[in-house]
Amino acid sequence: MGAPVLMADPANPPSRSAPLVWALGAAIPWLFIAFGQVVWFVLDARAPWLHVGAAAATALGVLVSVVIAPIWRYRVHRWEIGARAVFTRTGWLVQERRIAPISRVQTVDTYRGPLDRLFGLANVTVTTASSAGAVRIVALDVAVADRVVAQLTDIAALGGPDAT
Repeated sequence: MGAPVLMADPANPPSRSAPLVWALGAAIPWLFIAFGQVVWFVLDARAPWLHVGAAAATALGVLVSVVIAPIWRYRVHRWEIGARAVFTRTGWLVQERRIAPISRVQTVDTYRGPLDRLFGLANVTVTTASSAGAVRIVALDVAVADRVVAQLTDIAALGGPDAT
């Protein structure tokens, strides 16, 4: 058995475009809610205090999920690939730190949703033999994601036997 893997704080942030993509992704449901409130007001203008309360709740929800959360997530999300493990730190309200030993890597996948493609981003999923699930490195520039996948593939191929 080798030396223990130390749990250091990962150093690499997501792409600088990540907060914008996260904000736009969060804004889409709020647009439907706001549209529904406008339709509700047009069809039934009784109880204006109720409409004002609903609009205030929506504005607060937009502020938190579209403005504050993406900025905070960007400050928290970090990733790093060492010679022996993949390290990630994610979350915004609840934060999670994960280590995936390279010897446990089973697959490395990329995912690009519509907003990711629009802004040139990709997400890397490192599947391991862990019951905690895959390790995700989110909102990387496509070129960085391609390098991460190539690096993980090279490291995993050079590594010893599977540790599972």
